[in-house]
Amino acid sequence: MKENTPAQKPKAAIGGRTGRMMKGETAKDFRGTFRQFLQYLGRFRIQVVIVCVFAAASTVFGIIGPKILGLATTLLAEGIMGRISGDREGIDFAGIGQILLWLMGLYVLSALFSFVQGFLMTGVATRMTYQMRKDIAAKLNRLPLSYYDKTSHGEILSRITNDVDTLSQTLNQSITQIITSVTQLIGILIMMLTISWQMTLIAVAVVPLSFLFVILIVKISQKHFSNQQKYLGTVNGHIEEMYGGHQVMKAFNGEEESIRVFREENEKLYEAGWKSQFFAGTMMPAMNFMTNLGYVAICIVGAYFSGQGLITIGDIQAFIQYVRQFSQPITQVANISNILQQSAAAAERIFEFLNEPEEVPESPLSLSVCPPGEEPEERRVRIEGSVQFAHIDFGYRKDKTVIHDFSAMIPAGSKIALVGPTGAGKTTVMKLLLRFYDVDSGAVLVDGYDIRDFQRRELRRLFGMVLQDTWLFHGTIMDNIRYGCPEATDEQVLEAARAAQVDQFVHSLPDGYQMMINEESNNLSQGQKQLITIARAILSDPKILILDEATSSVDTMTEILIQRAMDHLMEGRTSFVIAHRLSTVRNADRIFVLQDGNIVEQGSHDELMEKKGFYESLYNSQFVEASV
Repeated sequence: MKENTPAQKPKAAIGGRTGRMMKGETAKDFRGTFRQFLQYLGRFRIQVVIVCVFAAASTVFGIIGPKILGLATTLLAEGIMGRISGDREGIDFAGIGQILLWLMGLYVLSALFSFVQGFLMTGVATRMTYQMRKDIAAKLNRLPLSYYDKTSHGEILSRITNDVDTLSQTLNQSITQIITSVTQLIGILIMMLTISWQMTLIAVAVVPLSFLFVILIVKISQKHFSNQQKYLGTVNGHIEEMYGGHQVMKAFNGEEESIRVFREENEKLYEAGWKSQFFAGTMMPAMNFMTNLGYVAICIVGAYFSGQGLITIGDIQAFIQYVRQFSQPITQVANISNILQQSAAAAERIFEFLNEPEEVPESPLSLSVCPPGEEPEERRVRIEGSVQFAHIDFGYRKDKTVIHDFSAMIPAGSKIALVGPTGAGKTTVMKLLLRFYDVDSGAVLVDGYDIRDFQRRELRRLFGMVLQDTWLFHGTIMDNIRYGCPEATDEQVLEAARAAQVDQFVHSLPDGYQMMINEESNNLSQGQKQLITIARAILSDPKILILDEATSSVDTMTEILIQRAMDHLMEGRTSFVIAHRLSTVRNADRIFVLQDGNIVEQGSHDELMEKKGFYESLYNSQFVEASV
C-alpha cells in the first residue's frame, strides 16, 4: 500500500518555485560564435587596443621603407646616368647615406613596435586562456548532475584542453597577423597609388579573384573543420573511458570491441582531418599562381612607363617591392582563414559548454545553518534533523517519472532503512534529499524548511554520505579522511579512523597514514577504501547520515566491526540506510519498502514480517538463495 502521511505544513511554500531553468542559447554558426568571442575578449579591451595600435604602427613604418629606398635607388641611377652623360660629377653618396640612415631608423622603430605588440598579445592570450579555463572549472561545479549523465568525461576534458589550446594559439598568432595584414594591405595600396594608379589597377585586379577563391574554400572546408573537432572529442572520450575501466574491459575480453570502436571513430577523425587540410592546402598554390600573373603584368607595364619617362627607376623598384608585399597580406589572410575555421569550431564547443543550463541559482534570501553553540538569527536556522517527503514526484526525464507521490515523515534521530529491488528508487530518493536533483512537484523538507530555500553548500553540510562506489583522490590516507572536515586536527582524524576501524589495518601499510593513494586507488582493497570513506563521514560529524550499501564490499568480520562503529555514530542522528542485505537493517526504527518509486510497505522488521507481504518475500528469498 502507498503511504499517505499528512504533510507537515512547510515553513516555505511548496509550490513557490518550479525548479526549472530556461535552456541557454548555444553558438551554432560562425557569426554567433565570433560575437561571443568578441564579448569574451572585451574584458581585455585596453590591452587589445594597445596591441592593435602598436601592430598598425609597426606595419606602417615597414610600408614606408620601400618608398624611401626607392629614393636612394633613384639618386644612384641618376648619378650613374649623369656621369655617363657628363651632366653630373658623380653619385651623391652623402644623400644616399642620409636616406639609408632614415630607412634604418624606420626599420628599428618597426621592429620595436612589433616586439611590444607581440609581448602584449602573448600576455592577453595567456590571461584569456587562464580565465577561460577558470570559467570552465567554475562551470563544472554549477552544472546539474543531469549534464554529466549525458556527457562523457573525455568530451568535457577535450573542451578544457584541446579546444582551449586551439583558441589560445589563434589569439597568440592570428589576431595580430590579421591586424598587420589589413594595415599592410591598406598602406601598400595607398603607397602604390602615389606611384602609379594604372599599375595599381593591375595589381588590385587580382584581389577579387583571390577573395572569391578564399570564400569558396572556406565555405567548403568549414564543416570539415567542425567535424574534426567533434570527432577529436569523441576519440578522447573513448580513450578516457577505456583507460578508466581497462580492468573490466580486459576481464570481459573487450579489447577487440574497444579497438573496433576506436578505429571507427578514428577513421571519422581521419576523414574530417584530411579533407579539411586538403582544402586548406589548395589555397596557397592557387593564391601564388594568381599573384605571380599580376606580378608579370606589372613588370611589363612598368618597363613601358619607364621607357616613356613617366616613372623613375626608383619608383619602379619600390612598386615591384610593394606588389610582392601586396600579395603577402592576401596570402596570410587565406592562411589565417584555415586557422580561424578550426578555432571557430573549438570556440563554438567551448561556448556551448559555458552556455549549458546551470543549477537553479541560489536566492539571496537563502537560509543557512546555525553552527552549534551560536544563537539563531534571521535567515540562520538551527537544524535538529527531521526530514519530510511531501508528495514528491520526480523523473530524470520529463516523460518518465520514477518517483510517484512519495510521502514520508522521519523524526529527528530516527534510523530509517530503504529497501527494495534494484531500480525501485532508493538512491534517487537520497539524491533528492541532497538536492543533487530538484523534485518535479511536492517538496523535501528538513525541520519543516523546504530544502530549496537553503544554500546548497549549507544544506549539504548537514549530511554525511557513504556510497557503495568509493571515491578517493590521489593523496595520503590522512588527507582523504580529512576531506570530510578540512579544518580537523590530526588527532580528530585519528579518532575518526579508529572509530571506523581504519586504524586496524593502516599500520600494516607502508608509511601508515602518510601512504599515498594512487590515482586509481588500486593500491588498497575495496574494503579498505570503504572504511576510509566511512571514517571521512564520521569526521564530518553530520546531522543526517546516508549509508548507501556502505558495508557491501567488506568481509563479514569487518562488517560486524563497522556496524558497531555505525551504531555509535548514528546515535542521536537521523540516518538513512540503503541495503540489499536485509539482515543489516533489522534494527532500523522504520523500514520503507519501495517498488517502482512507491512505498508499498512500511514499519519495523517484525511488523513487516508479520504482514507476510513483499518485504517478507524479499527477506526470505535471501536466506533461501544463501542455503541453496
